[in-house]
Amino acid sequence: MCPPFVDLLVLPCAGASATMYLRWRRLLPPWVRLVPVELPGRGARLGEPFVEDFERLVAQLCDEQAGAMEGGYALLGHSMGALLAYGIAQRQRALSRPLPRALFVSASPAPSRRDPQRFAGKDNDAALIADLRRQGGTPEEVFGCAELLRLTLDTLGADYRVCASFRDTAPAPLPVALHAFGGRQDEIAAERVEAWRHAAGGIFSLDWFDGGHFFIREREQEVLAAVVRELARSLSVRHGAAATP
Repeated sequence: MCPPFVDLLVLPCAGASATMYLRWRRLLPPWVRLVPVELPGRGARLGEPFVEDFERLVAQLCDEQAGAMEGGYALLGHSMGALLAYGIAQRQRALSRPLPRALFVSASPAPSRRDPQRFAGKDNDAALIADLRRQGGTPEEVFGCAELLRLTLDTLGADYRVCASFRDTAPAPLPVALHAFGGRQDEIAAERVEAWRHAAGGIFSLDWFDGGHFFIREREQEVLAAVVRELARSLSVRHGAAATP
């Protein structure tokens, strides 16, 4: 028997659009409904100004996605998207709104283990291009097209300012199932990814995948299998608990 339907809200990495997840619609089972969360200033929201403050962006996204977060839902984010997903879950708790059935954080150090110097000096094109080259995942066509490169750099710079504005207030662990994903060849040290367990007040799991920062693309089928596995487990646990007299 299939688990009940769940809305999977997915948040993009820095410099990207939520369209990075669209191909998942044909790869996920029918009971997982993909909800790409587009950020201002990109994709279908290209004409809107960037929001460059973490708390303000999280508050705006919570308001915009309130309808999708009323029923059974889960949050997934890659890199910066993981931090935003975490912030959304924290704000939902602070406002006594429904919490996600599961929180997936991919290619991101835990809030308590973020490097405060990570975005220092990343306010010029040369530094941003170097970051894009080092992390991989950016099509070569982008570097060869002045218009696309300008758009990418503007978006990346704005997103880096979002990340730099994040402050870890060390709240109590989230009472949700938290699942961390890491790349074995990513530059993020393993212990900084493993530290997510301290943010989890419920079930915690950690999966490692071969690949660098964008293992989510390199090992897409494996990543999606892990997402589906943990969603089914979380929904089964919730359903079983609800059925207990």
